[in-house]
Amino acid sequence: MSALFEPYTLRDVTIPNRAWMPPMCQYSAAPDGPLTGAPTDWHFTHYAARATGGAGLVIVEATAVSPEGRISPYDLGIWNDTQVEAFRRITRFLAEQGSVPAVQLAHAGRKASTDRPWAGGAPVGPEAHGWQPVAPSAVPFDADHPVPAELTKDGIREVVGQFADAARRALAAGFEIAEIHGAHGYLIGNFLSPHSNHRTDEYGGSHENRTRFALEVVDAVREVWPDDKPLFFRISATDWLERDGWTADDTVRFARELHAHGVDLLDVSTGGNASGVRIPVGPGYQVPFAARVKAETPMPVAAVGLITEAEQAEKILANGEADAVLVGRELLRNPSWARQAARALGGEVRVPEQYHRSV
Repeated sequence: MSALFEPYTLRDVTIPNRAWMPPMCQYSAAPDGPLTGAPTDWHFTHYAARATGGAGLVIVEATAVSPEGRISPYDLGIWNDTQVEAFRRITRFLAEQGSVPAVQLAHAGRKASTDRPWAGGAPVGPEAHGWQPVAPSAVPFDADHPVPAELTKDGIREVVGQFADAARRALAAGFEIAEIHGAHGYLIGNFLSPHSNHRTDEYGGSHENRTRFALEVVDAVREVWPDDKPLFFRISATDWLERDGWTADDTVRFARELHAHGVDLLDVSTGGNASGVRIPVGPGYQVPFAARVKAETPMPVAAVGLITEAEQAEKILANGEADAVLVGRELLRNPSWARQAARALGGEVRVPEQYHRSV
């Protein structure tokens, strides 16, 4: 049997295969009005296509736990019940197609309040639906970003509560798996890295202090997320800095801690917290970071990073480098990538009856 098309069970949720769709922002929600942050017809069509195409797990893009937690004014959110109702249409359809619906809960931190990438991605102010970003320290992402407001301890507690509230709503919306976004230079990653966290209180300095906020979020979400449903955590395994950044060694240590706090799988990416760094991008370039976590900790892992070919994905799993693969850009190009990979590898995926002539 193809390793890519073996089912995978975490807690009481069985994912039918290991070809998964990662969270990829669409920047297509309304920026204001009663439907702010709610998924639209675009989102339904986008995610439905990947489910009918055979992806075993579909992780909905970064979904903000508060209005201020969005990357852009056009991001999804799950801070109110109107958004919950709109998500139900998506989760119901994904489940009907045999895909497991998951959602990434996020807060953008110091990289919040920016325009859509195709409009330049620059920071935006109130005149363009923008707001004041927050962070662990008053340190901007780069010279083009504003200085973020440093979160007070009360502010930190408020955000922890927002993650828990978002998890409750995600459950009500029909999601089977929740993922906490701790990667790519957003708020949780800001706290983890000494590059962006210059605090001198119990949330800064040592590894224990810099990971405190992340673990408080995990504990708050795990408390409200059912015991029979998995919890994922996405991490940037390295800042790609020579010094004074988050490292692969930090990630291995933290993976053990996350596992002890009830996280079921680490979604291993890299970068995004420091501007101007050189990243050696190439096929599977982030897989070694996932492989190291899998080899040195009890934490299951999913690998990402220019995984585009069926044989490449199969080899990663067969070699024991990861437990699943997240196929991003290729799924944007080809919504039926999983179905075509199954044909190439001799695996099986559910094919909608309406598409039976394609088998």
